[in-house]
Amino acid sequence: MPPPPLPQETEPAWPIPTFNFRIEDLAHPGAKLFLDNVRPDVALREAVVTVCSWLYTPETVPTNVQCVTLVLRPMPGVAHTFGSPTHKEIHFSLDHIRNSASRARDEILGVLTHEMVHCYQYNGLGKCPGGLIEGIADWVRLNAKLGPPHWKREAGDKWDAGYQATAYFLEWLENRYGDGSIRELNGLMKETEYDNHIFKDVTGRKISKLWIIYKDSLVDNHGL
Repeated sequence: MPPPPLPQETEPAWPIPTFNFRIEDLAHPGAKLFLDNVRPDVALREAVVTVCSWLYTPETVPTNVQCVTLVLRPMPGVAHTFGSPTHKEIHFSLDHIRNSASRARDEILGVLTHEMVHCYQYNGLGKCPGGLIEGIADWVRLNAKLGPPHWKREAGDKWDAGYQATAYFLEWLENRYGDGSIRELNGLMKETEYDNHIFKDVTGRKISKLWIIYKDSLVDNHGL
């Protein structure tokens, strides 16, 4: 008799919200680029799964987000997210999509992943530094292999400078102190006001010391 089939791992049953989609200028070149490169329902679902996978477990994932609306429109900048605990709205610049034509698919998926983090992450009851909020979002994007080519691993002036500067610092923390470290940091911001002490709770070291060690590691490795 042939051996029994190996059990297959099933994807956790992450809570997938309802998705809405709106384009405010169908004639914009960015709209065609978006539709040529991604299916909005699939891209949004993949972003949710990525965010849940990196920041939560099936037991801890929040279930409050019921609906995410993606709006593509001409506007300055890249994207922003706002809304209520149950309904989130992501506005994504058609101009930015047009300007990213040479790598449109990766940029679209990267931005959607970043913005989806803002739909689900905790913020220390509104007291978390903006740089850490943005850094966690780019840390998830980095782990999804969707970082743009211009990102560089460099310390900058402070640990919470935000975006990729903080994302690479968080990546170093995760590698040094173990898988799930950033998930734990996020979890500690669920029900209490943000305090820098959460870094010591997770790593045993103050954030100021962690930043020094990280910067020294960049010098030792020439930024690699």
